[in-house]
Amino acid sequence: MTLSPDLARLRHIGWREPALPDDPRRLARVVAQHRAGYEVHDGAGAFNAQPAGAFLKRGLDPSLRPAVGDFVLLDRATHPVIEAVLPRRSVLTRAAAGERYERQIIATNIDYVLVLTGLDGDFNPARIERYLTLVEGSGARPVVLLSKADTGVDTDAAVAALRARLPSDAAVHAINGKDPATVPLLATYLGPGSSAVLVGSSGAGKSTLTNTLLGEERMATGAVRSHDSRGRHTTTHRALLMLPTGGCLIDTPGMRELKLTGEENLDLFADIEALAAQCRFADCGHGNEPGCAIQAALASGELSPQRWRNYLKLHDEREEQAATLEARLRRKAGPVKHGGKPKRGGWSSQDD
Repeated sequence: MTLSPDLARLRHIGWREPALPDDPRRLARVVAQHRAGYEVHDGAGAFNAQPAGAFLKRGLDPSLRPAVGDFVLLDRATHPVIEAVLPRRSVLTRAAAGERYERQIIATNIDYVLVLTGLDGDFNPARIERYLTLVEGSGARPVVLLSKADTGVDTDAAVAALRARLPSDAAVHAINGKDPATVPLLATYLGPGSSAVLVGSSGAGKSTLTNTLLGEERMATGAVRSHDSRGRHTTTHRALLMLPTGGCLIDTPGMRELKLTGEENLDLFADIEALAAQCRFADCGHGNEPGCAIQAALASGELSPQRWRNYLKLHDEREEQAATLEARLRRKAGPVKHGGKPKRGGWSSQDD
């Protein structure tokens, strides 16, 4: 199918719809956010834009503000203003760091989440499970990339150990982020119209891989510490980049804290939940109770102790975050107001 010039231009920034919005305003995509405003791209070029006043209201849910990856509508003034955010087809979020509960958007309108982990001291299957748990429900598909496959580690053993903890259909690739052969390997996820976000800890090689995919040294890279294979944040903010393969890649700073939002289903651990359903007692605590399917699986080796511990940790964190979210929503809603007079049996708005 031959695209119109406008659609072909917008395809470069990840627009996948068959037609343009029925709106006279200017369509663009948010490619970066700065303290002074936003940088957007309309498929022909990048330019700065300011958010409309409605996005600056105090108390506004942060998820309603423009975020990197959003398609937005702007006025046609000399100094453009973002007036509307189009519906998102996917949203990747995490709970913001700190004690105060707030969801933080990592990227929107993405098809894939590329989870990058080094095969050096950075390799941590439990952290990968946490990333994949965060991806659940986002609308995007996770792809695990094990970088630094050229450093002499036992790549096959690492991949096998990881696959044993992930669903059979999980995409896992061992790569050398500096090797141009990585480009065709990842082309499936970065073709025309596709968008992906690259996440991982500092030092995993995100900037190195991004430069390889770009075909040029555009992103700064840095050395990692020898004792833990961690690096400095060479990427300081989220940025959407257009790749020679036709797709879009959102590069992100390294994430040291990955807090769940409380809305995850823990689908990654569906096998553990299925085992728990086989316990003799419905309220089994999976300790010393007779007929505990979890303890039987641990004893037989069907379930590894490490994976069971990580499940418990994520399950408890999810429940805590869910309770915090519920309490926050109740506070925001305020006290429930009822009209009418009290009757035996409670209040009713129809009692008068």
